[in-house]
Amino acid sequence: MIVDLHTHTTASDGGLSPFELVQRARERGVQLMAITDHDTVAGFAELQAAAGDDLRLLAGIELSCTWSGVNIHVLGLGIDIAAPAFVSELEGQRSARDSRAKLIGQRLDKLGFAGSYEAAAKLAEGRAIGRPDFARVLVAEGHVDSMATAFDKYLGAGKVGDIKAVWPSLSEVVSWIRGAGGVAVIAHPLQYKMTNAKLRRMLTEFKEAGGEALEVCNGRPSPQDLGYLRQLCQQFELEASAGSDFHHPSSWSELGCDAKVVAPCTPVWARWQASEPL
Repeated sequence: MIVDLHTHTTASDGGLSPFELVQRARERGVQLMAITDHDTVAGFAELQAAAGDDLRLLAGIELSCTWSGVNIHVLGLGIDIAAPAFVSELEGQRSARDSRAKLIGQRLDKLGFAGSYEAAAKLAEGRAIGRPDFARVLVAEGHVDSMATAFDKYLGAGKVGDIKAVWPSLSEVVSWIRGAGGVAVIAHPLQYKMTNAKLRRMLTEFKEAGGEALEVCNGRPSPQDLGYLRQLCQQFELEASAGSDFHHPSSWSELGCDAKVVAPCTPVWARWQASEPL
């Protein structure tokens, strides 16, 4: 069985539309897929309409939060995207993101880059505005020669456009996901560069808050990383998830993961495939 429970579309920072993502997933033989755009479920309705008997789709999301000063990403799988409390919390997240974007725009305006917020909003086409949108504006208007330069000079850590987002806590995000009937999954746990001891403390608190799964496979992990994360799943009695973290077609991250990659852990997708062979 081929699964992919971590994908992105143009509803957030992905390069393919929901329909294009479904087409590519079919070409790759994916049988179960979740759309997990950053802090939005806007792409799911279109994806759902494009699904068929050969490809089952789960509503999902990737939420940003903080734990002990670290920005953590948590996937919500199998959520009810119409749950009133969940919708309200997402609206709050969206409002916070927009306020941050306006402040970045004001700071860039003072440097002589007038209208940067409006230009970034046009690029975003209705989705949440991020620093990459401002970087694209600076490139398009000839202020810098590349997005990398835009971050180095104006948008990266410690620069004028580095406005820290105010994210909810890890326990709050887990609560939102559970309240919407979903399963909370720690995404790409090794990307946070934590020590083994700190990662274990985070997983302890995650589980105490109601978290139930860990992303064992993200993209193309090494055998050593896979072994370590499988071990953590078993030790903390967490279910295992797998996804490509697909954003754009590339050699690093292509759609689809062999379900066998999480063995001998309990796969989180068994919840939605209980009556079918895995």
